Amino acid sequence: MALTDDIKQSIQQGYRDVLAGKDIRARYGQRLMIAEIAKYMGDITENDGQRTSPAAACVVEAGTGTGKTLAYLIAAIPVAKALGKTLVISTATVALQDQIVLKDLPDLKKHSKMDFNWTLAKGRGRYLCMSRLEARLHDEGNTDSDTMPLFLLDGPKNEEPGTRAFFEEMLASYGSREWDGDRDHWPEQIPDDVWRQVTTDHRQCTNRHCSYFDSCAFFDARKDLDDADIVVANHDLVLADLALGGGAILPEPENALYIFDEAHHLPDKALNHFAASLPLNATRQWLKQLSQALVKMQPYLAAGTQAAKSLDRISSASREVDLVLNRVYEEAEQNTGWEFNEERRTAQWRYPEGELPEAMADLSAESRIATANMVRQLGVLADELQGAFDERKEHEIDRETAEAWYPVIGSFHARAEDQLRLWTAWCEQGNAKPASESETDSEAGEEKESRPPVQKSPPPARWAVRQRWDHAEDITLYSSPVLADNLLYSRLWSRAYGAVLTSATLTALGRFDRLNARAGLPQGSRFLVVPSSFRYGEMATVEVPAMSAMPTDDGFADELVKRLPDLWAGEKATLVLFTSRRQMQQVRDALAPDYPELIITQDDMAKGEVLRQHCSRVDEGRPSVLFGVASFAEGIDLPGKYLHHVVITRLPFSVPDDPIEASLAEWVTQRGGNPFMEITVPDASIKLVQAVGRLLRTEQDTGRVTILDRRIIARRYGQLLLDALPPFRRIIER
Repeated sequence: MALTDDIKQSIQQGYRDVLAGKDIRARYGQRLMIAEIAKYMGDITENDGQRTSPAAACVVEAGTGTGKTLAYLIAAIPVAKALGKTLVISTATVALQDQIVLKDLPDLKKHSKMDFNWTLAKGRGRYLCMSRLEARLHDEGNTDSDTMPLFLLDGPKNEEPGTRAFFEEMLASYGSREWDGDRDHWPEQIPDDVWRQVTTDHRQCTNRHCSYFDSCAFFDARKDLDDADIVVANHDLVLADLALGGGAILPEPENALYIFDEAHHLPDKALNHFAASLPLNATRQWLKQLSQALVKMQPYLAAGTQAAKSLDRISSASREVDLVLNRVYEEAEQNTGWEFNEERRTAQWRYPEGELPEAMADLSAESRIATANMVRQLGVLADELQGAFDERKEHEIDRETAEAWYPVIGSFHARAEDQLRLWTAWCEQGNAKPASESETDSEAGEEKESRPPVQKSPPPARWAVRQRWDHAEDITLYSSPVLADNLLYSRLWSRAYGAVLTSATLTALGRFDRLNARAGLPQGSRFLVVPSSFRYGEMATVEVPAMSAMPTDDGFADELVKRLPDLWAGEKATLVLFTSRRQMQQVRDALAPDYPELIITQDDMAKGEVLRQHCSRVDEGRPSVLFGVASFAEGIDLPGKYLHHVVITRLPFSVPDDPIEASLAEWVTQRGGNPFMEITVPDASIKLVQAVGRLLRTEQDTGRVTILDRRIIARRYGQLLLDALPPFRRIIER
């Protein structure tokens, strides 16, 4: 749809209004980004609401200080409204999701004349399930569910997560509307094992048949979804929706304009989403739990009913699964080249080229058949229980029994489906077809010209991990795609009306090749690097001091212990980044006695508390040194006085034993490529740019970056990494 004068006017006027309302000046990079996104969306052609132009994405790399969020909102909202499409904004982190919903969108609406509404979309597992919470309290002895809310309104506060008092406080807070049931809005972090007890998934949820449906946190949060102009989601939820065919949770891709913020995470998120795993002994223990549940359920089902017959079939199917899993374990244990050492109680084995030995391949096929039968029988029983909720029909199962057992069987069904995913992945033969071969000519038709260049994808990565504990051990089987290119192209890019990808780090070594290969972007996609408003040469330096040891030398940790105190001397706020937790702890333990009350590591407490204590020290005029690893190299924001010096101890090369990266390297080598230069160095470049990006967060910030890994000047690839950094003034000791 070509941009009409009205749309152009709406974009331009909206931008002017925001600048005037907030009393801020226009940024060159922000204006470029607005223009690029608007032009991209204007170039999409359509007929009767359906896109007719070839699939294409708009990729914009825009660094800190650009004002990315405002740029894409200003450009996309008027276009999406004119087209009658839903704008789906997807982030990688809850923090950015909340910022957009609670700050950026209200801010834009307040300062512009744009008319729009929005809603937040999260998965069911982020919300409290009242039915599960009631059951949890009931199990601990409170049987009077009708009086619980009144009884608990004045309950104790700040109780330990997982205790009865904590669940009572949770119920009271939700009942009094102090809390909306969103896990991310609870005042403290709730541990995963505690949260699992009070949330649910689509297999366990009885939806409208639940007695708490009218006060359900999840459905209450979703009630505005169909009418919203803007849906703020996250990458995991978008991928979950696509896995269900698209349109099951979020708007159909054909009716959505997507904005992927923090887009550099999307390919890895896709890999995680379509990966599968199965712990053999733990699954056999789970089968025992299933058997016990079936025994307990039997008295509630009349003999001879369809449900009772299903119970018998499930029991028989689970025994078959148990027998074949025992054989799989013996085969993996006895015929795999496990290598343990004295320090590690874990060994990993990757199957080269994803090829399973013949015996394991045969057992995988048996396991798939047996597990598929168990999944089918559990599904039949779940359907029988669900049918009992329909009060218009007579049924063999009473409603009370159905309400009690449907979530239980749903949980077993979901777990069995996860197990089947692993066996299905282990039974897939050969390479995945390239996207252009995976459909018929008639289906591919008009999309052919937009597809990525035809090439075979690497075979899936398959590996096993054996773990030993004091009194037990287990072997876990894994499978994962190696690249997400075909998955994302076939499920997302080829179907979406339009898609914008943005982040501060989308290029590697100054090129978009890495993103293109991993995300499978259409050929017609457009790419832009927005120039930064930062005056890097004036604001900061990058320093490479002389070191007596390289990171590959045994004495490197000792050298760090010796050099770090000199580097943070005189500084008020320093961040030291490591690539290994073990080395971080080793260096901290060596330095802490001489520098008490100075060093905080990211493992000392929750992330938010670590940052709060660091800022508090700086506010009090005391020096503070943060030690962190990968998550602190990307996910923290310490502007101004809270960070003046970033020390990078070692170049962030990937761990060599990662099975997915090893499988990709194997595939690149077989094609005549150089995996170190094609994979390892570009990956390290992105991580390094993210790490130095912690330093300058506003145009007023100043500081320095120190890199203690001399390979950045001593190796041929080092110059590539150095040149990919922002143009800081360089101070290099030879």
